[in-house]
Amino acid sequence: MQEILLDSIMDCLKQLPFLFLSYLVVEYAEHRMSGRTKDMIYRAGKAGPIIGGLIGVVPQCGFSAAAAGLFAGGMISPGTLIAVFLSTSDEMLPIMVSEGIAAGIIGKILLTKMAAAAVIGLTIDFALEVIRGPRKRMPEHPQMCEHHHCGCSEHGIIRSALRHTIRIAVFLFVISVVIGFGMDWFQSGGMLQTFLSIPGIEEITAGVVGLIPNCAASVLITKLFLEEVIGQGALFAGLLCGAGTGILVLFRENRSMRTNFRVLITLYICGTAAGMILGGIGVL
Repeated sequence: MQEILLDSIMDCLKQLPFLFLSYLVVEYAEHRMSGRTKDMIYRAGKAGPIIGGLIGVVPQCGFSAAAAGLFAGGMISPGTLIAVFLSTSDEMLPIMVSEGIAAGIIGKILLTKMAAAAVIGLTIDFALEVIRGPRKRMPEHPQMCEHHHCGCSEHGIIRSALRHTIRIAVFLFVISVVIGFGMDWFQSGGMLQTFLSIPGIEEITAGVVGLIPNCAASVLITKLFLEEVIGQGALFAGLLCGAGTGILVLFRENRSMRTNFRVLITLYICGTAAGMILGGIGVL
């Protein structure tokens, strides 16, 4: 028990400087790009899923929440919303950077998620246009709402980056301890190998975890992958299904619960299926 706790503490301490630097860069980019990026998503039209897939890779909570608000206001298409949700990486990038993962591997993950998100988003919009006909023209001057759940806009980037770092460090410690005890328990009885040997079970389970609207989900998925508990298919399934706080904003702002659940189900099915395909191909 003491060995697991000590290893978890040391792992977290070693990652703190890298986490802080990563979040400092992210905070700077978000504060400089936020308004322009949201306007770019809105005005992208049929290319919305491509733009959504591109900006969704930025690891922070604002874009998925903003996309949900724009969708609730009828300003972006369902495909664009799904593309942003699928592309959102949340805490994956800072954690992998802090773990010293090769830039080439990180780049492949981000580019693969971005491409999958764009293709799926474009397919959804095309299918809906065939079934329902062209979407109505968007308003010329939309009323865009800001959704700041973390309060980052109220403070300078250094304080915000520090808050993110501390919060994720706590998550990392807790999750590392849970993984440590869980691995010890599973491996002692040979249950882990039996469970993970079931075809598709990794991706299905990872997709469910990814839907949890909290950054702890992406932390858990990433840590499990780095600990070689799950494979790349499960990694992609979990990260593709993870939309951060975007799901919470969608259910809070959009009045149609039927539409919200359709988005949620579509996100899960597409994310999990894409994970299985990508795992089978062996992208990494």
